[in-house]
Amino acid sequence: MSSENSSADDEQRVWDVVVVGAGPAGASAAYAAAVAGRSVLLLEKAELPRYKTCGGGIIGPSRDALPPGFELPLQDRVHAVTFSLDGKFTRTRRSNQMLFGLINRPEFDQQLVEHAQKAGAELRTGVTVSRVEQHGSAVPDRRTVAVVLQGGEAVLARAVVGADGSASRIGAHVGVKLDQVDLGLEAEIPVPETVAEDWQGRVLIDWGPMPGSYGWVFPKGDTLTVGVISARGEGAATKRYLEDFIARLGLAGFEPSISSGHLTRCRAEDSPLSRGRVLVCGDAAGLLEPWTREGISFALRSGRLAGEWAVRIAEAHDAVDTRRQALNYAFAIKAGLGVEMAVGKSMLAAFERRPGMLHAAITSFRPAWRAFAGITRGSTTLGEMVRSHPMAGRALSALDRRSAVAAPTVAESTATTE
Repeated sequence: MSSENSSADDEQRVWDVVVVGAGPAGASAAYAAAVAGRSVLLLEKAELPRYKTCGGGIIGPSRDALPPGFELPLQDRVHAVTFSLDGKFTRTRRSNQMLFGLINRPEFDQQLVEHAQKAGAELRTGVTVSRVEQHGSAVPDRRTVAVVLQGGEAVLARAVVGADGSASRIGAHVGVKLDQVDLGLEAEIPVPETVAEDWQGRVLIDWGPMPGSYGWVFPKGDTLTVGVISARGEGAATKRYLEDFIARLGLAGFEPSISSGHLTRCRAEDSPLSRGRVLVCGDAAGLLEPWTREGISFALRSGRLAGEWAVRIAEAHDAVDTRRQALNYAFAIKAGLGVEMAVGKSMLAAFERRPGMLHAAITSFRPAWRAFAGITRGSTTLGEMVRSHPMAGRALSALDRRSAVAAPTVAESTATTE
């Protein structure tokens, strides 16, 4: 176990904010609270750096939510996207400007934690949280929360932020409710230089054979991150999709360095975001984009908000003020990320029914491609697009109602639109 302070010290002091989980959400929360001048302890069960199943795409909203001075450890810069419909009707769209960047999570997460530490947060790794107590013998007063570690040690705080992933113990304490669970499978495949060069600056997105599924290829130097995602309950079909996808790409002869799986969990609209002095953010709160299941930008943005409101909760002197600040946090989340999630759910519903129409639109209809490019760059979001452009909302409704149009018959073509 690595520690910036001893266990004995932890038992004697009450931290302003304790953050559980040192992924993008937790590191962002710890940074936000530490920058505000509060005492912050960041707890992580693994030793850092550690691998996470993740495509590693850094879109505009993720970049904009990073701490000042953060230098992205980019493995590649994406200027082109190849789209296919279950391996057919392939088309590549290109942009003169970078669409998004690609990172490896171990280095990215480590840098985020280091920024939180530089801001004043202290880190303990190799510790597992068993439960959170807001009442009982471990809690000295009503302004304190006890974070109980495996082995019985209690860490005390004025506010707690749960950022401990999609199987969150803190989320269970808060009572997070889910209405969408998906299974992602991924392989990190080292490839020869000639293969890597063919993928440089370009990703592949394949709209998959099961409703709501898709696959991706993200190049990162001499390694390709290849993955697929679909609704939970289709485990065998999802595994078969990944195997077929890899074989179709001509990558079956290369041995993956890592093969992994992960469940992504999306919150129900009425799911709580707090309980007493405990807030949740990122995957622990079920915050991610429902259609693409993109989670890094949601983790960074919700983590920052959680850290800022955890500071206010730490300063609250009674239950009424605590509740007021928790409600303000929930409002901030729902007004921004909640709007994007609502549009994303509509997009997923339309995509599940009409993947061919969406493929045709994004590959052949210039405004649709520009919208995709704008979202990935961060010049707009799904929520802003629908809010600012009524036509986009009407188009989304129409997409869900109409019958699928015939998919493009061009086997392979390339278009430069910007």
